[in-house]
Amino acid sequence: MSLSERQCRPCEGGTERLPVERARKLLRQLEDWRMDADGLEIKRTFRIEGFSRVLDFINRLAWLSHRQGHHPDFRVFPGGCVVRYSTHAIGGLSENDFICAARLDRLARD
Repeated sequence: MSLSERQCRPCEGGTERLPVERARKLLRQLEDWRMDADGLEIKRTFRIEGFSRVLDFINRLAWLSHRQGHHPDFRVFPGGCVVRYSTHAIGGLSENDFICAARLDRLARD
């Protein structure tokens, strides 16, 4: 099953950060996402023309986040936005970050 077809699971006590090698393997399944040097977050810049289209994208991101129960950090700028995923409860990356990134990639293509 591809990442974009999977569902996020709640991060509860005992959930550990992904090892960097596992995170790198999952990262290869995503479009244009980058991982920071410490392996604690992934981010992607989405280029979107027109402020109303950027806000529409953010609203779709909010819907996705609500449905998955997993929320990114994002920054809007003229011409697009930057989306960052990291699982705050564990201070690093979980599979949920990659699932949401893959789902966002699919949403961005639609």
